[in-house]
Amino acid sequence: MGWTARNIPDQSGRLAVVTGANSGLGYVTARELARKGARVVLACRSEARGRDAGDRITAEVPGAEVEVTRLDLGDLGSVRDFADRLPYDRLDLLVNNAGVMAPPYGTTADGFETQFGVNHLGHFALTGLLLPALLATPGARVVTVSSFLHVLANVDLNDLNGERRYRRWIAYARSKTANLLFTHELARRLAAHGADVVAAAAHPGYAATNLQTAGPRAEGRRGAERLMELGNRVLAQSAEAGALPTLYAATAPGVRPDSFHGPSFAMWRGAPAPSWRAPWTLDDRAANRLWDASVRLTGVDHTDLKV
Repeated sequence: MGWTARNIPDQSGRLAVVTGANSGLGYVTARELARKGARVVLACRSEARGRDAGDRITAEVPGAEVEVTRLDLGDLGSVRDFADRLPYDRLDLLVNNAGVMAPPYGTTADGFETQFGVNHLGHFALTGLLLPALLATPGARVVTVSSFLHVLANVDLNDLNGERRYRRWIAYARSKTANLLFTHELARRLAAHGADVVAAAAHPGYAATNLQTAGPRAEGRRGAERLMELGNRVLAQSAEAGALPTLYAATAPGVRPDSFHGPSFAMWRGAPAPSWRAPWTLDDRAANRLWDASVRLTGVDHTDLKV
């Protein structure tokens, strides 16, 4: 049967931040961590949807400790405000889960291409701003959610914002490759500084969430939306199953730095297992160059991990 949410170790006394926790994979991740005793901060772009998610979690898990704080990963000012308002000097777990998938070309509040800005730069900045609390907590982890679709494209270090040519699915793949390069470089820097924080990555395979339909619905592409809905019903596994690799990376004993977990069957569905990743996601030079570019673009320097 494999590893399930029942195998999550006791999380009592631990503090977790989960981005995009109001729906889909993020909601399941937050709920199951709370079920095992963690205090969970739901970091959501919409406070109203976040509060609704918090109410649903406490209804499903009586006694769950959850709180909601606004976080818009497409606005670096919001990222900084979130980090400044978080009233804790320790943090056991940061789950970089939130993301957008294949929207039409657009830009964040800071002028970055939306998918690169939200999926990578927002989480890069958030991790850097929360790094002191993570480093102060023995056994802390940073889990960043990528996708098996990262195999479609490497990052273009000469066109990170897709200004020369924008293809929505290639841009999505590049942002998910960026998640893996970030994890690779973060793990390397943590090891170089002797920190025991584990930076790992995970992906859900093909899980039925609103991520697939959000883009077509926003554009009024009803045909594409129906196609995505059909795929979710026929081909996808549930959000509960899709969240398991993230929960495994976040809680299972012995998770190694820079590991990548996903569904066991063809990276598509099944219990969590080590997942194949494209060779370019382990490229030290590209990871370092992306890191330096991300520092320049966000103004967040991860000072504690300078090399």
